[in-house]
Amino acid sequence: MFFDGLYTLLARCIVLVAIIPLHECSHGWVANRLGDPTAKNQGRLTLNPIKHFDPIGSMLMLLTGFGWAKAVPVNMRYFKNPKRDMAVTALAGPLSNLIFGFILLVVYRLVYGLFSPAAAIASEPIQALFMGLTEILWAMFSINVSLAVFNLLPVPPLDGSRIISLFLPDKIYFSIMRYERYIFLIMALLLYLGVFSVPLGYGVNFVVRAMVRATGFIDVFTGLFV
Repeated sequence: MFFDGLYTLLARCIVLVAIIPLHECSHGWVANRLGDPTAKNQGRLTLNPIKHFDPIGSMLMLLTGFGWAKAVPVNMRYFKNPKRDMAVTALAGPLSNLIFGFILLVVYRLVYGLFSPAAAIASEPIQALFMGLTEILWAMFSINVSLAVFNLLPVPPLDGSRIISLFLPDKIYFSIMRYERYIFLIMALLLYLGVFSVPLGYGVNFVVRAMVRATGFIDVFTGLFV
């Protein structure tokens, strides 16, 4: 039980210093490609976690597995098509989590498929090392998927609200943006009360199952070597 908690905490630390900065940097990189140099000018096109550090979001990531970094600044006035380009910029963050999560799942299945038979007959320290590595890889994969699904919720200021706004009339869109801060406070309260637990659970389970099916070929591949 102790080591399970330790592995989970270690996975959250790695996500905090590597994956969340990738999420924010992806926003800034896409925005820059679409004409907005704001993030670049402020030194946010980097994977340096210090540049993206948010104390509250970091603490929550370590305690709960959900957290955030300091949002990358985006100035819609630079975009040729503000709503469309803002939606594309918003999509970049969750997409980076899904891509990296998929890579982590591939590595997990390769490591497990190739080395689990040897680990089963190895000494206890080797077994512990193997179990720790696989648990950390799986936890990082799960957190990436959870972050992607969470950020795709169509609630301001999450990325999903920017994406769904592409299909809203301008009047409604800018009205929502005007009250974004208050909507976020309400969302945070509902999240604390567990209102989003069911839809988040369904969303995460759906994505996890889809990725597991998509990487099923790895079992065939590792079976050739074991």
